[in-house]
Amino acid sequence: MAHRRLGQILIDLGYLSEDQLWDVLEEQKRSPGEIIGQVAVRLQLVTQAQVTEALAEQWGMPIVNLAETTVMPKVLELVPMTMAELYKIMPVSIKDDVLTVAMADPQNVAALDDLRNFLGVEVRGAVSNLKDVEAAIHRYYADKEESIEDVIGKMEEGNEDETGPRGFDLAGELEAADAAPIRKLLNMIMLLAIKDQASDIHFEPFEDEFKVRVKADGMLYEMVPPPRHLANAIVTRIKVMSELDIAERRLPQDGRIELNVGGNAVDLRVSVLPTLFGEAVVMRVLDRTVVQLDLNKIGMEAVTLSRFRTMIKRPNGIVLVTGPTGSGKTTTLYSALNDLNDIETKIITTEDPIEYDIKGLIQVPVNPDIQVTFATVLRAILRHDPDTILVGEIRDYETAEVAVQSALTGHLVFSTLHTNDAPSSITRLRDMGIEPFLITASLEGILAQRLVRRICTECRTQFEPSDELLMELQLPVQQARKYKFYYGRGCQRCNNSGYKGRTGIHELLDVTDDIRDLISSNASVDEIRNVARNEGMSTLREAGLKLIFDGQTTIDEIVRETVVEDMD
Repeated sequence: MAHRRLGQILIDLGYLSEDQLWDVLEEQKRSPGEIIGQVAVRLQLVTQAQVTEALAEQWGMPIVNLAETTVMPKVLELVPMTMAELYKIMPVSIKDDVLTVAMADPQNVAALDDLRNFLGVEVRGAVSNLKDVEAAIHRYYADKEESIEDVIGKMEEGNEDETGPRGFDLAGELEAADAAPIRKLLNMIMLLAIKDQASDIHFEPFEDEFKVRVKADGMLYEMVPPPRHLANAIVTRIKVMSELDIAERRLPQDGRIELNVGGNAVDLRVSVLPTLFGEAVVMRVLDRTVVQLDLNKIGMEAVTLSRFRTMIKRPNGIVLVTGPTGSGKTTTLYSALNDLNDIETKIITTEDPIEYDIKGLIQVPVNPDIQVTFATVLRAILRHDPDTILVGEIRDYETAEVAVQSALTGHLVFSTLHTNDAPSSITRLRDMGIEPFLITASLEGILAQRLVRRICTECRTQFEPSDELLMELQLPVQQARKYKFYYGRGCQRCNNSGYKGRTGIHELLDVTDDIRDLISSNASVDEIRNVARNEGMSTLREAGLKLIFDGQTTIDEIVRETVVEDMD
């Protein structure tokens, strides 16, 4: 349904003149994140109450004055505090199984769909403003904040599931999965994980317990485990939300849950795996607001970043990003494509799976079940006149061969490999069967990277490391003592881990003429590394040392994530 524009409604109500609206629109161009109403209030052309009235008319919703509204306890119990905070809503009343919520942003109608899915009741929106919603949340939830422990504590203990063969009551499973406590528990786990910027949520069945673990900043943290007998109901609820077959418990299944949290699209990729004691589930949290696809924000050192930008703007060739799973390779490649993404450049990607939908890119999913592999898609892509191609991963000779041929025929090809550092990627390509003369003709550069945790800025503390700890860095102790060292004591902001957020360390190998000569003569990885370092390449360990000396991370993190190269 088409809605009248907010500016026009403000004019029709007599709150703005046409000239004032043009002033507001000009100002909005300078701050594209703000909506028209916010800009008009900031310029003191209208009041917040007038904007609220216009929004109510625009979206056909009633206005609610939260300062004069009394919310009953039974209404508050329906919506946990975390849900109210993330969605910027305040539950107001429930009548005939219809829950009315006051919305700070009535334009986010997708939030109402999420709430219906989460809560299992019909949800109707009413218009308020952010200031009033936040004040109401603070007022009503101040002494009612419910933790996962509280929800689990209220759940009735039942009989443990039998682990042996038994009948599967589909109707009973659905009824249990739809029960309010199961909904509430799962909602809290998912929303707390999104709030804490977690990357994965793990549900793991064992013989006598059902673990829930959340991965944040690359580390797994255990939550309070739900009662074991609720495992099937929780897994069934996840399957219902991700539109999977709840009757199939013997085969792996993949699905997705699409949410719209606080106006931002969050995609949960769901994978169900049958195990000895039931089905295990992992949810991958893909939140575009957490991952900023900007080369300036991935932690690359200024000199390395400048060299990398030059590399990705070459007309053809292969640029590889290498590192283990979870080292941020995809984020770096997307950031590079974002940099190149303009109206004059045709960019096509083939990925397994497509993690982020980017406007302006043609993105093709891989499906090996029907023989849609990287190699077959890549051959088809070449017939679509691309300038730049992203191949999710070079896994075999066939894909590597087509990538090389693509580079030789005038395309710029980005891809990833799983190797420990940049020089060893050359050996990997040789091992796959690619001839050295083809590698020298097509390869332009290799970026190796790792993600290391940042020290929490709230509890960062200076300390004197022991000689043994310093020796792990393979530096002379006296030389290392010239620097200051820090660690995180642990505080509420970082969940007492001492770390908050992650940054990258990078090793960029530019394939120069000297490197090409070494590749042609089948030189060893060490020989290639030594020449690259003489030409200005910083190793992963050296990049990590700079972060330690800048007070951004700890010795333990760098030792854990990097290996020592021969420092001749």
